[in-house]
Amino acid sequence: MRCTALSAALFAAGSLAANCNGRAELCDRKYSEVSFIGSHNAPFVGFGPADNQFVSVTEQLDLGVRFLTGQTQEKRGNPQMCHTSCFLEDAGPLKDYLGEVKSWIDGHENEVVTLLITNGDAIDINKFADAFKSSGLDRYVFTPDRKLGLKDWPTLGELISSGKRVIVFMDYNMDTSKVPYILDEFAYYFETPFSPTEDNFVQCDIDRPGQVSADDRMFLANHNLNIEIFKGLLIPDPLHARDTNSIESISEQTEICKKNYGRNPNVVLLDFVNVGDTIKTQDHLNGF
Repeated sequence: MRCTALSAALFAAGSLAANCNGRAELCDRKYSEVSFIGSHNAPFVGFGPADNQFVSVTEQLDLGVRFLTGQTQEKRGNPQMCHTSCFLEDAGPLKDYLGEVKSWIDGHENEVVTLLITNGDAIDINKFADAFKSSGLDRYVFTPDRKLGLKDWPTLGELISSGKRVIVFMDYNMDTSKVPYILDEFAYYFETPFSPTEDNFVQCDIDRPGQVSADDRMFLANHNLNIEIFKGLLIPDPLHARDTNSIESISEQTEICKKNYGRNPNVVLLDFVNVGDTIKTQDHLNGF
């Protein structure tokens, strides 16, 4: 086994964790072999047309969600948790969002949590590093020593025992030469079409980052139903969230994924994660 920062940390930590993300059986599974229910736009909480969740980030984590996504926009030169624009939806500074996650992580030592952050405004990646440092979450982030293939990821038990149990991805405009722990999402994942409407809801086609091979990538299935108010304007569909988030609806899509790629999605991304069969489905996808 190569001597890496992770293996050194494991040696120092001693025995591996006995319980991982609520399941002893997950401790020996590689991160790339686990399926997660993901919270789409986790920090945008409320009952307005731009809100994707009904309950706070802390409550989402308490439910059992371990994959959180959130959009950033530039505000006064810094990353702000804003949905499309800060005029439409402003959930506060990135450092406050990361601080909430860090507070939860502090009290839950056997959990691996993933953050996917968008950076459509091409904000300086060092500003994101500043937010991680000021929130204190940087102490938990995992930094691979090389680009990892599907078989190269550590197990959940190894991540937990090392203390490096927060995985961070960014969709665009990251720079791992400057901030090595903010990983390029599309070097590791492909996604099915995002913001699906009824017309393209149940499919498992590769959308982003384009026509790439699925063989050595994890993948994210977007299963958050949207309503098109008029051409190009989409809003989340809370009225059908119970059906959308049912095990039957999610399984209809994941069965297509299994047929296409021979495996379940690593992430099924949902709106309104406190509605429906979210954690029941997560257990089902992991074989429980």
